[in-house]
Amino acid sequence: MNRDELAKRIAQDIPYGAYVNLGIGAPTLVADHLDPERDVTLHTENGLLGMGRAAKGDEIDPDLINAGKIPVIAEPGAAYFHHADSFAMMRGGHLDVCVLGAFQVATNGDLANWHTGEPDAIPAVGGAMDLAIGAKQVWVMTDLLTKDGSSKLVEACTYPLTGKGCVSRVYTERAVIAVGPGGASVIELFDTTLDELNELTGLKLEMS
Repeated sequence: MNRDELAKRIAQDIPYGAYVNLGIGAPTLVADHLDPERDVTLHTENGLLGMGRAAKGDEIDPDLINAGKIPVIAEPGAAYFHHADSFAMMRGGHLDVCVLGAFQVATNGDLANWHTGEPDAIPAVGGAMDLAIGAKQVWVMTDLLTKDGSSKLVEACTYPLTGKGCVSRVYTERAVIAVGPGGASVIELFDTTLDELNELTGLKLEMS
C-alpha cells in the first residue's frame, strides 16, 4: 500500500463531523481523501480552522499554507486566528483526532516522534506534544520499518518520548494496528500475513 492509498484508508476511519489535525509530512495527504459529505473540519497549528486539500495551479496562495508549509485551500466558512489560539484548541481537548508521524510507537501507546536521541540529530518538537496529549484520539501514520529495517512498532520506545500512552492506532503500509494499555493487536492486514508481520516487528501480534 502506497502513502496515498494509506491516507485514503485513514480518511475512511475519521468520524462524521470530527475536528482533526494532520501532522507534518505523510499525514497531510489525508486531507486529499476526505469525503466532503462527512463534514470533517481540519485544524492547523499555524492558525486555520477549515483547511482543505492541497492547492493546485492557480489555487496556490503563498500566504495560505498548512503547518508543513504546503499550500492548501480554505473551505467555505474557514476561520483564521492567532497561533496561541490554535494551541489553546489543541491543549483544551477540542480536537477529536490527530494523525501524526512517528519514529517509534510502543505497544502500550507511547509515542516518540520528535527526536531520535542521536547527538547529530535535529530535534523538532513543533506541536506534537500538545497534540499527543490534547487530542481525544491519536493515530499514527508511518512506514512499518526504518531505512535500516528496524521496526517502528516496538515493545518499548528507546527514543525520547513525545507522550505516554497517547496513541490508540497505528496505520502502516502493511497493517492497521491497535495499541494501548492492553498491548497491540492487528485490525487489518495489507498483502501481509500475520506471521510476516510478527517476523518484521519481532512482536507476537494477534488479530483483534
